[in-house]
Amino acid sequence: MASPSRTPTARARPLSPHLSVWKPGPAMIVSILHRITGDGMATVGTVVLVWWLAAISGGPASYASFHYVFMALWGGAIGYLFGIGLTLSFFQHLATGIRHFFLDVGANYDLKGNRAGSIATMVFSVVATAAFWAYLTMVK
Repeated sequence: MASPSRTPTARARPLSPHLSVWKPGPAMIVSILHRITGDGMATVGTVVLVWWLAAISGGPASYASFHYVFMALWGGAIGYLFGIGLTLSFFQHLATGIRHFFLDVGANYDLKGNRAGSIATMVFSVVATAAFWAYLTMVK
């Protein structure tokens, strides 16, 4: 039994060795983005979809309030924010899923190919989102 006069001193615990070695690269960022976009589409998309369906089933007054929040309030900024965010999430998640199909068959495990594929998913998601919303606003 330890004597009461000899109490252990608090020492700073060392950090894991990998924290000083690894830096976030494109593959790590894309992996994290894949999880974030999947969760974002599942939660935010579901909430907006359920609200929209409830507004439709609630009658004209209920739908008018939903329409006001997403299409009229602040010039429709909330609708554009949610729409563009969900579209960007969709394209990023799609591109990363396609990248994973290639990884599953054994392609792009070399460093250059993996890095290029990771960067390509991020570039594709931004370009596809911009093209999609440019098309929507031009047709309108």
